[in-house]
Amino acid sequence: MKIFVLIKQVAAQGSVVKIDGDGRWVEETNLVFTANESDNYALEEALLMKEAHGGEVVVCTLGPERARQVVKDALAKGADRAIFFRDDQFADLDSNALGEVFARILREEEFDLILSGLQADDTGEAELGPILAQKLNLPHVTMVVETELPDGVIKVKQELEGGWFRFVEADLPALLTIQSGINQPRYASLKGIMAMKKKEIREITMADLGITAAELSAMQSITRLYIPEKIKETTFIEGSAEEIATKLVDVLSNEAKVI
Repeated sequence: MKIFVLIKQVAAQGSVVKIDGDGRWVEETNLVFTANESDNYALEEALLMKEAHGGEVVVCTLGPERARQVVKDALAKGADRAIFFRDDQFADLDSNALGEVFARILREEEFDLILSGLQADDTGEAELGPILAQKLNLPHVTMVVETELPDGVIKVKQELEGGWFRFVEADLPALLTIQSGINQPRYASLKGIMAMKKKEIREITMADLGITAAELSAMQSITRLYIPEKIKETTFIEGSAEEIATKLVDVLSNEAKVI
């Protein structure tokens, strides 16, 4: 069994975020970066499947040079090899274009499963998994909280809204997006860290894919990033009970217009 895991490097939770000079992203100079939380659970689920059924776990990431660390960490935890999309031209791609980048390589591989986290902590779009599944013509299930692998199929428990769940069965190959909490992600052992140094990290640029940035032009882009402006304020009504009641009715009728 060959399992691919998509991992994204994001700013660590709790980081102090400041908007950069052009107002389109954040200042990254003083940020601490780490693997996306739900992607860690996707990796652990892949490693558990490998331990139970055998096979290979391949991790993939895309980003600047600093993103190499997330695949190195994954290799130290037990992944077998990594694919690192490293090219500054990848920086401004939207989810649809990123899906095409990953699809170009995954079409070459005879995989059984693709796993990713439910969504990225930085943008929260939750788009890449379903988009990639469509481009590869795969069945896919989102918000997975439990998996089972009988022969030739994948059975999963999917989280729905309002505390509901449903059980879904899909033929392999398939793509799953994994919800945080499905398992307990492991730490890298010293043995794993030493073994990581001998594992393959295949680096791929835009030229290696045989496409140009123009061919992958984004269908959407960030035009402005800003902190929400404060437009409401709290008003204290004082006076006797009768005066407060009269003023409150006036506010609710003429300003809030709820009565």
